[in-house]
Amino acid sequence: MSIKPNTVVSLTYELHTTNEEGQQVFVEKADEQNALVFLYGTGMMLPKFEEHLAGLNVGDEYNFELTAADGYGEKDPGAFADLPKDMFKEVDLPNVGDVIPLQDNEGNHFRAGVTAVNDTTIAVDLNHPMAGKNLIFGGKILSVREATEEELSHGHAHGADGHAGH
Repeated sequence: MSIKPNTVVSLTYELHTTNEEGQQVFVEKADEQNALVFLYGTGMMLPKFEEHLAGLNVGDEYNFELTAADGYGEKDPGAFADLPKDMFKEVDLPNVGDVIPLQDNEGNHFRAGVTAVNDTTIAVDLNHPMAGKNLIFGGKILSVREATEEELSHGHAHGADGHAGH
């Protein structure tokens, strides 16, 4: 069976980006014991990621690169903020490099990277950690199956075999 909309795909991958010197840098991976399983064609994955997988079959290997624009977008220079330090009086102050959970006025949760700790503020980068970076993927298709009616109604996969609960 080929990868097409409304199929459940299980795959391995290694994700790399490139640093300022143009060298590949390892980010993360999913191996056969901890495969990535998702419902294809429902917007859960990056559109260009799915585009590169379309039509592949079990056992096929893939390698491709997504530009920053096709991944998580370019860095938004306006997506930086200074948070008052007293916001953190109930918890330990974060350090530069930490990723902290935040919530906006509408209750949406997101994460921000700490870029500086000042006398009265904590400077954070609200961009996605992979914004501005090309994404280099390589891996193998482990399984492809038709999604169940329940998975389609829920909008997500229930595991490689369709039986994982939630």
